[in-house]
Amino acid sequence: MPKKYRILLVDDDKDITFLLQTEFEDLAEFDVSVAQNGTEAINLIQSNLYDVVLLDIKMPRVGGIEVLKFIREHSPTTQVIMLTNVVDMKTAFETVKLGAYDFIPKPYESDQLRATVQRAIERRKFMIEKEIMKNELLRVGGSPVFVGKSRMTQQVIQHVRKIAASDTFVLIQGASGTGKELVAHMIHNESARRDGPFVAVNCASIPDQLLESELFGHEKGSFTNAFTAKQGLVEVANGGTLFLDEVGDISPMTQPKLLRFLETGEFRRVGGTSAMRVDVRIVSATNKNLAAEVAAGRFREDLLYRLNIFTIQVPPLKDRKEDIPLLVEHFLNRKSKQKRVSEAALRVLMEYDWPGNVRELEHVIEGAAVLGQGDTIEAGDLWGNTAFAAATGAKPAPVAETADAHEANGLLSLEEVERMHIEKVLEFHKFNRVKTAKTLGITPKTLYLKIKKYKIKTGE
Repeated sequence: MPKKYRILLVDDDKDITFLLQTEFEDLAEFDVSVAQNGTEAINLIQSNLYDVVLLDIKMPRVGGIEVLKFIREHSPTTQVIMLTNVVDMKTAFETVKLGAYDFIPKPYESDQLRATVQRAIERRKFMIEKEIMKNELLRVGGSPVFVGKSRMTQQVIQHVRKIAASDTFVLIQGASGTGKELVAHMIHNESARRDGPFVAVNCASIPDQLLESELFGHEKGSFTNAFTAKQGLVEVANGGTLFLDEVGDISPMTQPKLLRFLETGEFRRVGGTSAMRVDVRIVSATNKNLAAEVAAGRFREDLLYRLNIFTIQVPPLKDRKEDIPLLVEHFLNRKSKQKRVSEAALRVLMEYDWPGNVRELEHVIEGAAVLGQGDTIEAGDLWGNTAFAAATGAKPAPVAETADAHEANGLLSLEEVERMHIEKVLEFHKFNRVKTAKTLGITPKTLYLKIKKYKIKTGE
C-alpha cells in the first residue's frame, strides 16, 4: 500500500485542530495525530516518528518554541511548520532560525498550507537520503581499506587493488561479521565507477516474493497495491556497483532471472513487457559454501560460475589476531576517543576466538567504553557482551561502597545499580536521550520516566 505520511497537529485551540484534522484526513496519504498542548506533543514525539508537525507558537505552560527545540534535538528530520498570528510574525521568523521549516499565518489558506506540507515532506526525504549516505560511510569506518597489518589482511587489500580496475564480477566469501561489505566498498572506491552509486541489497532480508520487484522494479498495476511504477535497484545502481549481500539465500525462483540479467545486462520490470538495460558491476557476498549449495540442488551451477569469476576469501578474526590491537584502537576512536584499553584487557581480547568476528569485537568494545568508569578500559569492563563474558569469564569489577549503598552490608540494590548505569550512559552520550535509550535497549519515553523516578540530573 502507498506510504502514509504522519502529521502531528499541535494547538491549544480545539477549533483549529478540528479543522486541520478534518482537512488532512480527507487526503488518503496522511495519517493525523492531535495534541492540545506542548506537553502532550512532546510525549507523542517521544514514542512516534512524524514527517511533519504543524505547531502553534503561543500555548500555555509549554510553548511552541520549547516543543520546536525538543523536536530539533530528538527527531531532527521531522519538519516543523509554525502556525502564527499576525502579531507573532517577528517570533515566527525567529523560529525559522531555530530550525523550523516554514511558518503559516492564521487564518491560513488551505492551498498554501497543503503546498507547504508537501514541500516539507520532500525536504525530509532529501534529509533522510543524505543521512543514509553519511551513515553508510560511517558504518564502514569512512575509509575504503581494512584495518589491520596481518599478512591475511594485506593479501585481501592486494586482491582488491588488482581487480578493482576491471568490471569483473567478484564473489566475496567469509563468515558473518568478517567485513565482506567493507571489501565490496573497497572494490567500488578503487574502481573507475567510484563516482557512481554503490547500492547494497541484503538478499536474505527481503522475502522471496518481493526480491524480484526490489531488484528489477515493477510497473503500475502489476500486482495488488502496485499503485505506481517502481524503479528497481539495478536501475538505481546504473553506472555504479550493485552489491548482492547473502547472494546464497536467493530463492530458486529468482535465480534464473538474476542469471539472465548477469549474462545480458537486460531485465524487465515485474509486469513489464519492455526489456531495459543498465550498466552495473556486480559484486556479491555470501557466508555459505556455494559449491555445497549447488551439490544440494539449492543453487544453480551456472549462476555460481557467473558470480565467481574472481573470488576473495575474507579470513575470520581468529586467524588474524595480530589485527585486534589496531581494530580496538579504530573502534575506540569512533566511539570514545579519550579512552584506551589496558594491557590486561587486551590480553583477554587476544585470547578469545571471536566466533562473531570483527562485528562482535566492535560490540564488545562499544559496551566496554560505556561501562568503563575512567579513561582506561580494564578487563572488568568487558562483561557487557553475554557470549564474550561466558566464554572468557569476564566479570564486573567490584563496585565501591557509596553513600547511597546499604549501610548494613555495603551492597547496592537493583534500583541503585540501574540508576548508576543510566547516569553513566547519559554522560557517555553527552545527555542525548535518544542515543542513551538506544544503548540501554529501552524507548525514549521509558528513559524519561526513569530519569524522573531516580531524579537524575541530565545536564540541562
